[in-house]
Amino acid sequence: MRDALAPRLKLGVMAPSTNTIVQPDMDDMRPYGVTNHYSRIFTPNAAALSNDTFRAGIGVIGENVMAAVDSVMTAEPDYLVMGISALSFFGGAKGADTFVAGIEQRSGLKVTVGSHAMTAALNAYGNVRRIALLTPYWPVMNDEVKRYFADMGFTTVRDRALECQSWVGIARTTTAQCRDALRRLDGDDVDALVQVGTNLSMVRLAASAELWLGKPVVAINTATYWHALRANGIQDKMPGFGRLLEEW
Repeated sequence: MRDALAPRLKLGVMAPSTNTIVQPDMDDMRPYGVTNHYSRIFTPNAAALSNDTFRAGIGVIGENVMAAVDSVMTAEPDYLVMGISALSFFGGAKGADTFVAGIEQRSGLKVTVGSHAMTAALNAYGNVRRIALLTPYWPVMNDEVKRYFADMGFTTVRDRALECQSWVGIARTTTAQCRDALRRLDGDDVDALVQVGTNLSMVRLAASAELWLGKPVVAINTATYWHALRANGIQDKMPGFGRLLEEW
């Protein structure tokens, strides 16, 4: 017997309790017959992030992930989606694999994480090796993201850390700020632009930026949700969210 509203797929999505972007983004990309069920990872809202405190704050979030996994499992989902990207980039490719293995062992389900989803997305576009990176993070975290991408065969030509001052404050970054950052990051030496940080609202801007930049612009929430759907055999094409969901 399938859930009445989820005859195709029931997703369990974990995101920080301070994150206000993942849920509306993924609900907007949800095709018919798929439902998203959110579990909040308890996250104190650090009000003065810095290079020193950012990594420590991510550590606190990491300590609360499994409680959120346990909580969402009571809804009996078919598959899990990790709506926080930073944890999936720590320790490069090996760290990402360890993170995935821990969640899958705890839950007994497969899971999509942002790092591996982004790699799959860039490979779907093809001919992408040199990227520019935009995040709401601090430089210490950007270094971890670049390390992961290097492990996966991508060179980060340029990166921009917006240095947001709090977890909740990430979601207050405006479209104009993100658009300006993309323009500064782009160049003839870049094959694709990549946005990491799930509480940064970029799914629609990334889609439109592909038109005026003429190259792939991939938002982490788009890549993550696309990967979760495709991993479960759902091939629906969703307009308005860029080539990734429209073509592959």
